[in-house]
Amino acid sequence: MTQNDTLKSAITILGEIVAFDTTSRESNLELIAHIQSYLHNLGIDSRITHDSTGTKANLWATIGPDIPGGVVLSGHLDVVPVDGQDWSQHPFTMWQQDGKLLGRGVVDMKGFVAMALAMVPQMLKSDLKIPIHLAFSYDEEIGCIGVRGLIADVVKNLPMPRAVIVGEPTSMKIIGGHKGSRSLRSTVQGVPAHSSDPRLGANSIMAAARLVTYLENLQQELISRAESNCPFDPPYTTIDLGLINGGTAGNITPEFTTVDWGMRIIPTDDGEAIEHQVRNFIDEHITPGLKKVSPDAGVTTELTNTVTPLVPDSSSAAEQLIRHLTGLNDSSVVSFGTEAGLFQSAGIPAVVFGPGSINQAHQPDEFIEISQLQECITFLYKLTAWAEQDNPQETLL
Repeated sequence: MTQNDTLKSAITILGEIVAFDTTSRESNLELIAHIQSYLHNLGIDSRITHDSTGTKANLWATIGPDIPGGVVLSGHLDVVPVDGQDWSQHPFTMWQQDGKLLGRGVVDMKGFVAMALAMVPQMLKSDLKIPIHLAFSYDEEIGCIGVRGLIADVVKNLPMPRAVIVGEPTSMKIIGGHKGSRSLRSTVQGVPAHSSDPRLGANSIMAAARLVTYLENLQQELISRAESNCPFDPPYTTIDLGLINGGTAGNITPEFTTVDWGMRIIPTDDGEAIEHQVRNFIDEHITPGLKKVSPDAGVTTELTNTVTPLVPDSSSAAEQLIRHLTGLNDSSVVSFGTEAGLFQSAGIPAVVFGPGSINQAHQPDEFIEISQLQECITFLYKLTAWAEQDNPQETLL
């Protein structure tokens, strides 16, 4: 099998898996079954871990010896919604145009998944001295949810890998670090009243406005303490304020208002401490005024999700492997999050490295250039050849 044959196979597989609507709100079990069947026909067993509802699953498969070490090719199977987007063709039917493949998920990140699957026959023909693992997870787009259970299963029950390559779109450049995130929802409960006498109520929107103002001021504080040598862009932790919902009518003092907010955290900042700072402000400056009107009034803040940052480490086994195979000397960092930080925090070195541009992710007429897929195939052939060497992991020490 030549690299061109593998590329053709990968494009076919990509078209097949794009056809599965795996928007995060949907089940991914049909796609999991499709991949499991493909691997089974090649003689590869899959390890499946489900979510608590049984409607979503992760898949883990090993090619080569079942021993510690080796490399994980990690990707997520879910995609973002197409609702409200203006697509020129059906988003779940892949099409080709001007050297590109278009469809929901082709770049983020079913393209990498298809490349990994298309490489399995070549891996099986090779005399791998260390394993190459496939790790496909659910619900990355809504907080890297599925991969947490997958990692826990690997750490508890399976031989530990040596390095993880998360194939998010990086234009085949090394991403050695990314920000973490914390997502929160503050619910303000006031006291409803007729607007003709607001003294009888507690206005939840006005209370929420004080929180919004504080978050705005906090952002300026974080900007002011940015360090000039911080590699991230922007070089500080950012505050997200994405959604406010409150009130029922213009002439009623609103009882409830919710504020969805969060942070994109540089690895040197303590996101938990920043969250605690905001909670203290709420407790000291917002809640007391509400409770003067009613003991039932107040503010509750729920942490809805966290994403662990990927701390830059140019000496890690994962980054050194990419450098060794590609000749690339530089790595950079990004502000978006991936599951790489979760692997790293579990003790498995990780790097983000995959085909396509992040600028095309989540967009209508999402596309990936075929040349990027070819570059990815070339890299995976090099990875496979490296895994055939005697003691290949010595190059990572």
